[in-house]
Amino acid sequence: MTSPNPYNHSSSPTRHRSWQRLEALAAQGQPHLRDLLLADDAVGTECGSQSHPGTLRAKRLQLMAAGLCLDARHQAVTLEVLDALLELASDCQIGPQAQALYRGEPINATEGRAVLHPALRGGAMQAPPWGADQAQRIEAELHRFLSAAERIRNGLWVGHEGQRITDVVNLGIGGSDLGPRMAVAALEHLASAQVRVHFVSNPDAWALHRVLRTLDAARTVFIVQSKTFSTQETLTLAASARRWLHEHGLQTPAEQAPHLIAVTAAPAVAAQQGYLPQHTYTFWDWVGGRYSVWSAIGLPVAIAVGPLAFREFLQGGHAMDLHFWNAKPQHNMPLLLALLGIWNRNFLHCPSHMLAPYPSRLDAFTRFVQQMDMESNGKSTHLDGNTVQIDTGPIVWGGLGIDGQHAYFQLLHQGRHRVPVDFIGVEREDTPLPLAAEHHRVVLLNQRAQALALAVGRDRADTEAELRAGGMPEHQVQRLLPHRTFAGNVPSNTLWLPALTPHTLGALVALYEHKVFCQAAIWGINPYDQWGVELGKTLAKAMEHAAETTPHPPT
Repeated sequence: MTSPNPYNHSSSPTRHRSWQRLEALAAQGQPHLRDLLLADDAVGTECGSQSHPGTLRAKRLQLMAAGLCLDARHQAVTLEVLDALLELASDCQIGPQAQALYRGEPINATEGRAVLHPALRGGAMQAPPWGADQAQRIEAELHRFLSAAERIRNGLWVGHEGQRITDVVNLGIGGSDLGPRMAVAALEHLASAQVRVHFVSNPDAWALHRVLRTLDAARTVFIVQSKTFSTQETLTLAASARRWLHEHGLQTPAEQAPHLIAVTAAPAVAAQQGYLPQHTYTFWDWVGGRYSVWSAIGLPVAIAVGPLAFREFLQGGHAMDLHFWNAKPQHNMPLLLALLGIWNRNFLHCPSHMLAPYPSRLDAFTRFVQQMDMESNGKSTHLDGNTVQIDTGPIVWGGLGIDGQHAYFQLLHQGRHRVPVDFIGVEREDTPLPLAAEHHRVVLLNQRAQALALAVGRDRADTEAELRAGGMPEHQVQRLLPHRTFAGNVPSNTLWLPALTPHTLGALVALYEHKVFCQAAIWGINPYDQWGVELGKTLAKAMEHAAETTPHPPT
């Protein structure tokens, strides 16, 4: 018998004694991070180091999973806080809720849907809990769109005039843009030299013109991505793409057909708009847009890096799934990441969370996670219908770490906001540049220095000693002392990828997906609907209809 869906009964976590215990621990104050790190005696050791792992706290804050390493020693937590957080996870039934996700139960309660995006990357499972029939449908559609990607890459998919396709333009917004755009950029080192992939999400005319002005219509394919095939922004872009093809000699539906691909959960609607069934690739309503890069929405990724690399991307995500579903709570990386975020958000009262990737190829990763997190957990109603009285999803922001150091890191160091940070680094460099190793050394040096500086800061005594050691006159020392002191105690995680590969990228994305899930489960909210987004769309359509039906005075 299927167990009751725990999501149906989710409410405020404040009723649990573990929550109240955490409130008491936060109220009594916790040691400064410089003291915690000093006690750990592990400030300089690498994540997962076996030669000098440090104290029990240091060991518990370093986890390995699916090829990734999480170093959370710079989090402002003691062992007592960690134990209370794990108790909270147990009280909030994280385990049963994760199993409900795994079994494909309708945990998206407000829409009555299962949430099965992990099934998209679970093709290797012998007995998938979502059933053999579902697994076969997923594999069949995966094979279809990967075959299309290979045909475009090797020149077998040709335009109406018989010319090889050299450019693919992805038209989509939200999850139909951010996930594929992020993955293509992250795996740029694997990109095909034969086909360029472009992305346009904004219906602002210049965004489309900027791309089209460099292209040859006879060699261009448009991928129109929309779950419902009713998104106004995407349809506006698609109409202009058709008009552009028409203006460049491809005037009839038959002439345009090889240049138009649809990706949607509503293939019948796409067919009504003239897209050929054989050029339409589908996914299912149980795939949320922000979790859809694993589906046919990932077609631009497969075109850019190839079917084999795309399957490796899926395998990386699946490896993190298996870890999440099977690891014990104290060794579970997504759960630990989520619990540390709960401590920072609800008990240290940090309203925002920053992502600072240091590899430049992860430039788009912050925007991708921003949507995943804020669209999922920006909620104010518990699943039982009661109003949320606690903080839920934080404001997620950030960007490339090196760039941020010369922009907004000043606020992190000396501003009035306490902003937790996720640093993301890659251990091995693979850029074919003569001085790549030196570039990488500078990047890693800065990444490690920023994480340590934010954690330990520099107190008045150390600042005073340093200024004097530099030969500064005493009156200048006293005048500048307050300005040159750093409070520190800014919590951070560092996530290490051994290298930026399809597998590690897949694991990284799945890690954040499961983190978002765990936090929603604790807050008692539904991370899989997005009614706020829908309201704006509804009002835009209503305003458009009103403008069309309002009679205009005679001129």
